[in-house]
Amino acid sequence: MTESDPRRRGRSSISRARSYTPRGRTVREAASSEPAEDNRAREHGARDREAARRARQRAAQRESDDLAARRRREAAARSRQRRRIEAEPDPERGEPQRRQRREAPPRKAAPRPRRAPAAPPRRRRASGPGAPIRPVRDLPRIGNTGRRLRFVSALVLIMLVAAAGRLVQLQATDAAAYASDAFDQRLVTEPLPAERGGILDRNGHRLAYSVEANFIAVDPTRVEADAADLAAELGPLLGVPASELEPAIATEATPEGDPIQFAYLQRGVDLAVGDRIERIGDPGLIVGDDERRVVPGHDLAANVIGFTGGDDGEGLSGIESSYDEWLRGVDGEVSYERGRSGQPIPGAFFREQEAVPGKDVRLTIDADLQFQVQKILEDTVADHDAEFGSAMVMEVGTGEMLAMASTPTYDAANPFEVDDVEAYRDYGSQATVDPGSIHKAIVFAAALEEGCIEADGTMSVAQSINKGGEDYTDTYPHGGAQLSLAGIIAQSSNVATIRLADCLGPEKLYSYQQAFGLGEPTGVGIDGEAPGMLLEPERWSGTSHGSIPIGHEITATVVQMAAVYGAIANDGTYARPTLVRELIDAQGRPAEEETESEARRVVSEQTAADLQHLLQAPIYAGTGTGRNAALESYHLAGKTGTGQLVRDGVYADGSVASFVGFAPAEDPQYVVAVSAYVPDGGGGGGTTGEAFKEINEFALSYFGVRPTGEPNPEFDEWG
Repeated sequence: MTESDPRRRGRSSISRARSYTPRGRTVREAASSEPAEDNRAREHGARDREAARRARQRAAQRESDDLAARRRREAAARSRQRRRIEAEPDPERGEPQRRQRREAPPRKAAPRPRRAPAAPPRRRRASGPGAPIRPVRDLPRIGNTGRRLRFVSALVLIMLVAAAGRLVQLQATDAAAYASDAFDQRLVTEPLPAERGGILDRNGHRLAYSVEANFIAVDPTRVEADAADLAAELGPLLGVPASELEPAIATEATPEGDPIQFAYLQRGVDLAVGDRIERIGDPGLIVGDDERRVVPGHDLAANVIGFTGGDDGEGLSGIESSYDEWLRGVDGEVSYERGRSGQPIPGAFFREQEAVPGKDVRLTIDADLQFQVQKILEDTVADHDAEFGSAMVMEVGTGEMLAMASTPTYDAANPFEVDDVEAYRDYGSQATVDPGSIHKAIVFAAALEEGCIEADGTMSVAQSINKGGEDYTDTYPHGGAQLSLAGIIAQSSNVATIRLADCLGPEKLYSYQQAFGLGEPTGVGIDGEAPGMLLEPERWSGTSHGSIPIGHEITATVVQMAAVYGAIANDGTYARPTLVRELIDAQGRPAEEETESEARRVVSEQTAADLQHLLQAPIYAGTGTGRNAALESYHLAGKTGTGQLVRDGVYADGSVASFVGFAPAEDPQYVVAVSAYVPDGGGGGGTTGEAFKEINEFALSYFGVRPTGEPNPEFDEWG
């Protein structure tokens, strides 16, 4: 379309004016001709002006708001002032003044229909300077909400900081200690008792062994029932008075304050009893695996075997005590975490240390021979109203004790059911007495060895002799006769024995006593073995020269005297007695080579051989003191003795009758010793001679020793 186009000429003047800038240019021309910087400047200026305009509007709004707020505050202040003035009392009438509002001039109103007269309006008091003013009540002070908010916020913040600090302490600083305490509360440790080794006789027969049983223990911290009621229920099952069980059940802590979570109530309980206790269902009761000691022979060799007891089942006497460490093994234990129900927590801490079983001890005792010897001894003690006695059989050369009996005795399977604790004593090794005339064999051996007399020699023997102002008399009435050594031994002459000791002298006799093993324990294997007593020569009194040679003013045990005669039977060589043949390890093999018994030469073989023959005289000579011990098929050798028992430092009434010897006399194999304390008195031959014969007869036959087949020896007692 061209400029001459009539449509363009017809555009309105307003449109045409809007097409030009104030400078006569169109906006498009101005935009195309002006540089870009000017355009941007104009745009920035427009924005600045708009921002300034908005700022002025906000300032005006704030001024308006402030003015309104100020007016509201002023109005509130005026209102408070008015109420305070109205509340002031009228000094004349004594009542609050009420300000009267100014009444506005009445307006003319259109006439209304007449109504019933209304109640007269309440009279208002006039207001003004003279009008009474009513006092205004004190209103509560309006709290500052901002201050309250800040206080509550600060308090909450302090509590949060304290909680956070405690949390840090629990999880960081004290976490290990609390975790350890919690672990200790959950952790339970129970013992795993080791199986105790057995005690066997020389042939492998079990004299004492252990079988499966239960132990009953308590965790006082978990007991739910009343302690007295629970003790009363357990008492009949365990055979223990409830008064003894209640303290263990009720005591929850040690004197130091540590909790008690395990305490034995009884060990070695039968499995059936353990099942009954488990059915009680109290979580504080613990029934665990244990063992119970079984002694099938009951009183057979009980004083030798001994017994066990205590919480740990340790040996308390006899072989059980002396070899306790070897027999008991090493107990194990199991530790685990348990929950509130008392059951182990799966996957939690668990540790088990297995128990190491104990090992066996094989004794030298022969059970069958022991039974017979024990029976013979009991009959002898009963027949002579003896208070106690002992008997033993020892193998010549090895010193092994084949039998070792004591009476009174006890049932080792129920060791605590005894009337007198003396029943536990082994009288063969733990009781010392004056040996009496059985001690004379030491004097005869020393006299032969030292040449004080020949085996076929004689000597003049008076009926009595005085030593230290005391007379020592021979029991056999022979007057002032000439006696052979055989006659001296046969008649057990005190006078001749004292004279032979005078020939030796105190020092020489004391040395022979020690060489034959007196004055010290033999080490036979029983705890509590007595050493006996020897009197040193420098301590001898005047009477000692007469008393000691014939077996007084000294003490010895029966096993010591058996070892003396064993040395004579062993061709003059002393062999230490022993009850233990070998120790057996867990694999059933001897743990060590058999230990040779301590052996030492005491007298020569010739001296021993002479005595082996001469010691037959008390049995086969016409004046012998032990003639009732003679056997038809075997030749026995031995010596009778009548000693005394010392109690509380003085000699007790009665006598200790003894008979010690060996057989066969021609080739000694076994030593037999019998002793009994008879309060009413009695000689060695008359009291123990029969028992000596019976034990020898059984032992020689039991071990298959061939009878001698020779006639009995003959002795000429007179010189």
